[in-house]
Parts: sequence; C-alpha cells; structure tokens
Amino acid sequence: MQATAAGLQPIEMSFLGNTLDRRSTRRGDKAYLAALLHKADTEIVLSTARTLVFADGTPLRLGHDLDTALALDADPQEMVFLGLRAGSGSAVFATTLPQEDEDLSERGGLQLIDLRTLALQNALPPEDMGALAQARAMIHWHRTHRHCSRCGERTVMAEAGYRRDCPSCEGQHFPRTDPCVIMLITDATGERALLGRPARLPEGIYTTLAGFMEPGETIEQAVRRETLEESGIAVGEVRLVSNQPWPFPANLMLGCTGIATSSDIEIEDDELEACKWCDREEVRQMIAGTHPEGHLIPPSISIAYELITGWLKQDLR
Repeated sequence: MQATAAGLQPIEMSFLGNTLDRRSTRRGDKAYLAALLHKADTEIVLSTARTLVFADGTPLRLGHDLDTALALDADPQEMVFLGLRAGSGSAVFATTLPQEDEDLSERGGLQLIDLRTLALQNALPPEDMGALAQARAMIHWHRTHRHCSRCGERTVMAEAGYRRDCPSCEGQHFPRTDPCVIMLITDATGERALLGRPARLPEGIYTTLAGFMEPGETIEQAVRRETLEESGIAVGEVRLVSNQPWPFPANLMLGCTGIATSSDIEIEDDELEACKWCDREEVRQMIAGTHPEGHLIPPSISIAYELITGWLKQDLR
C-alpha cells in the first residue's frame, strides 16, 4: 500500500469494487430506462474522449443530474445504463460529451480529471471507481464504433448501450473487453523476478511483463508466448492468481505467475527498452525509493504492483 498526503488513506488496486446491479434483463425496456433517467436521484457520469467531468467541489460526486448533462450537450439518445446502486437503488448512467477538454475547462463549476489521476488521488470509494471503470470502457467503445464495420452506415444505440445496431445491413455490434496477461516471472529458485521497462512508462519504472491474448490461446500459452517474445525467456509452470478490470481503454488484466526454464535475456522486438532479473533486495530498494539508479515499480493502483509486492512478501495466492 501507499498513502496519500491528505489523510494518509491507503491506495489499493483500483477498479475492483463495482457493486452496481446491472439489471441486464431490463436493458430492452425503454419505458423503464426513461423513467430511471428522469428520476431526481439518478446520476450521469460525463466524459470527454480523455477525461471525466465532475462538478467543481469536494467531495467529488460520481455523476451529474440530467439537466446538467443536457446543458453540456449530452445526447439523450446516447445514455448508457450502468446499473442501480446497492442499497439506495438509484440509477447510474454514463455518456460522452461532444466538447473537447479545452472547451469545457473554460466553463465555471466543472473540473476535468483523467481516470488514472483520479485513482491515485483516492478521492472516491471503491464502488464508484469500479463504476467509473465500467463507464469509461463503455464510453470509449461507443466513441470508436459509431459506424457499422460491415457497411459503414451510422449505427444507433440499443439495449441501453450494450449493443449498436446498423439500420442499413441490420448488423449488431457489441462492446468488447480485451483480455491481457500480466505476469510475474521468477527464476527456478524463486529468488529473482523478471522485470522490464517499456519505453511508454515514466522514466525509471520497471514492471512485470504483459501482453494481449491472441485468438485460440489459453492464458498459460499467452504468458509463455509474450514472455518469450519480449525477453527471450522460456516459461514452464504458469498460475493464474488475480485479475483486474483496466479501463485503458477496455482491458481485463489476468495476473499470473510463471517459473522460467531459461535465464539468458534477449530483447528482440520493440516492446521493451530494458529487461533484467531483480533479487528481493533490489525490489525493496525500488519500493523504498532508494535504488541507486532511481528505478521504481508501478503505483499501487495496478495489478503489477500487487504481483511484485506479493512475490516480495512471498504472499502470492
């Protein structure tokens, strides 16, 4: 865990706490959805292509009311029903705004926060962060699937946002979730972990290897293939130990451990700019911020952090 400067609240792996009742059997009931949308306690998550839009105030509130959403030019026909809150039963929707961040930032009473920053701020409870992961993944899919992949016609939202229909060729299109394997690979002794550095990460951060699953693969096969492709290390035994929704844009991270059957690192593609075996003392230095070369591990909102620290504590179950 890490602590924030304000209140020393623990920051844990994010996006796991979604408790919304999705009511999937009611997604085709337009009258039911319309009634929910117009209720006074309904919340609407608003987003641009890059950031979430909140009312300017503390504490943050997950969503806005319908009047505010419409005043910001939200399309009432493009409201995704996320579900009902546990306990209160109030509805939560999500939608995308046509404005760019630059236009909205000039409007008083609003603040724009990207989801990674929000997770690190620990400003919302786990159930709200889980709902935002659902919202951002759905909004990204709708923004990038406006047209039919069969004929190019403009599609329309259906099933409360969980389908888009083509009025021309009658094609039906559904949201996608992309599974990714993310793996903590150790040597045969278990005393060294394989960490790599993709160029896209902030300077100095080393993390677990990861990659997208391909059609026809098992999780174990994907772990072995991705590790071999990125580092040249062969892997034998693989275990699935955890998973995490990761809405950047719509991934499911499948956290695994694996035991290497080789030790010589060979970087042959452009996925990594560096890769190395790290013993426990070096990882402790990375976590403490005392590494002689300034190396660090990812923040605690990610499954990579959980895998690395779990290995260090010998507590990966």
